[in-house]
Amino acid sequence: MDLLLWITIGFIITGFVVLISMKKGMESKLAFIKVNMTDEENSKRAQSIIWWIVCTTAWGIVSMLLIVWWFQNHFG
Repeated sequence: MDLLLWITIGFIITGFVVLISMKKGMESKLAFIKVNMTDEENSKRAQSIIWWIVCTTAWGIVSMLLIVWWFQNHFG
């Protein structure tokens, strides 16, 4: 197997591990925001949740691009 495939697999697996490890924390932050609507700390928590969503989306897009790139190099 070539290096690009190992990089792609490693990137995807690492991303899944990070995503799963952070998921519970994001759920608890969201639950805290729902319960305490008037708290001043909520904007920081909401911003961290938004950044988590943005980074997760970016990870997904990069993963798809790496897979397409590997297929293009391997079969093209």
